[in-house]
Amino acid sequence: MMAGMRLVSLLPSATEIAYALGLGDDLVGVTFECEVPARHRSGTTVVVGGRDTRGMSPGDIDAYVRAQVAAGADLYTLHAGALAGLDPDLILTQDLCRVCALPSGRVADAVEHLGCRADVLSLDPYTLDDVLESIRAVGAAARVPDRAEALVDGLRARLAAVGAAVAGRPRPRVAVVEWVDPPFGAGHWIPDLVDVAGGEPVATHRGARSTPTTWEALRAARPEVVLVAPCGFRLDGAAEQAAAVAGHFPDAQVWALDADGLIVRAGPRLVDGAETIAAILHPDAV
Repeated sequence: MMAGMRLVSLLPSATEIAYALGLGDDLVGVTFECEVPARHRSGTTVVVGGRDTRGMSPGDIDAYVRAQVAAGADLYTLHAGALAGLDPDLILTQDLCRVCALPSGRVADAVEHLGCRADVLSLDPYTLDDVLESIRAVGAAARVPDRAEALVDGLRARLAAVGAAVAGRPRPRVAVVEWVDPPFGAGHWIPDLVDVAGGEPVATHRGARSTPTTWEALRAARPEVVLVAPCGFRLDGAAEQAAAVAGHFPDAQVWALDADGLIVRAGPRLVDGAETIAAILHPDAV
């Protein structure tokens, strides 16, 4: 790796990829939502801020996001002065979801305006394979391709082990609810995780953005298992929402998942998510 590589991550999943690649000591800037180990916290600067939605209901958060988007306003604030002061070599960003992070176009404009010499790498995975390839892309850009290759090989081996454990078993119909007010069926790579875990994903948007739906439409998909995984609410919040959702699905098992830790952040922990879903669907095999 080049000496003195200075990395800035503008989305939590990229921060997780950087740490998984052993780049924690090179990470100088993160977002307010990134999970930074205590030993690195004093060495990283928060360069992206946003509204603290803790204490807001899912409906209130949805209304806030819709109002901001309708007004053409950003959900996040790039602290340009802090970014310039860090003098980064590589900035990791995305265009996948305006609700998750700044769009890369805003970042590129800021870099040009500030006169930074940083490279900007946009990570926009839509499938599980895309996520694994994005790890390779970060490794290449950060000059650690061998580490990335080893990490991806290990993740693929774990996925293959899950697939082998559930092969030939009945595949229950699985709906993943990414948001509850209004309800959203899962999109992007989440159907891939259900597939690997030995389930049949229903009411999903494979390889595409998730969209609002209705409880009637979700019930019509006849799920046998419903996974409630609202982004940003962790396990306790998901459990509260799952308890409320259960009434909509009297004939299905309803489970709560820590979405951020297992299925919505496009990084290595998605494999933990596949293993967790497999343990729910096939507890005697995984």
